[in-house]
Amino acid sequence: MKKNLILCGFMGSGKSTIGKLLSEKLGARFIDTDTYIEQKEGMTISEIFESKGEQYFRDLEHEVCVELSQLNKTVISTGGGTLLREDNMRALKKNGVVFLLNISSRTVLTRLKNDTSRPLLQQEDKEKAVKMMLSNRTPLYNRAADHVIDAEESPRKVCLKILSIYNSL
Repeated sequence: MKKNLILCGFMGSGKSTIGKLLSEKLGARFIDTDTYIEQKEGMTISEIFESKGEQYFRDLEHEVCVELSQLNKTVISTGGGTLLREDNMRALKKNGVVFLLNISSRTVLTRLKNDTSRPLLQQEDKEKAVKMMLSNRTPLYNRAADHVIDAEESPRKVCLKILSIYNSL
């Protein structure tokens, strides 16, 4: 593995699932930034948001990006909001290639229909919230990405697309 392989995209885009598949195929370590933060803090993302606020979480997320950018041979799945911060993006891109997993708002809503673990989705009108967040975040995701991948297909197919690009770098 030349550089770390970084996955970004909206919640529900398949970053964790695809990241695990990629790490198996590449024989690399896999780190999900949200899981990593939860283990470090000893509480869930929802609990961090609730007890310490979003700003505290975002600062933690930045520390983790800086820390993980020092690693090699790692597939890193970022949280949905991680690459919205310019300094997170810069840190991860120093030693990584960023793949954006692109999905539609309809796919997000289908995949996360029964998910209650995401603080930013705990709103009455989920569809409106998802569409608004996606329209705000998509330009930032696109700016962060070295490669944009249509992630509407099965995780296995998406994984193969990414491997094909990554292995040709």
